Amino acid sequence: MNMETAFFIVGIVIACNFGWVINNWIRAKHGYPLEDEYGGTVERSDTSEAKQLREQNQQLRDVMERMEDRMIVLERIVTDKGYTVAEEIEALRDKPARSTRDNGMPLNFEQKEKA
Repeated sequence: MNMETAFFIVGIVIACNFGWVINNWIRAKHGYPLEDEYGGTVERSDTSEAKQLREQNQQLRDVMERMEDRMIVLERIVTDKGYTVAEEIEALRDKPARSTRDNGMPLNFEQKEKA
């Protein structure tokens, strides 16, 4: 084996190792599991800061969902024709008042329930 072939093989091995290091660096930067030297994956251990950020994100999502529900109600109120509420109030005012005797179910104290 001559020296040119040996340098070529060593160059290929160095290029492969350099590519593997760059690949793992990119994966670690973006939070993907890392590859070990045998092709398996190694999961990243979560730090306390990452856990706090996850909890904070969940709280913010909950707040956003509540605000979204409120926005839907507010949009419905704003886009609803404003005069319909006034018309409903006036319609209730125009109804004749019930007499004092007609307040619902009549009470007949003379008539007893039969058991």
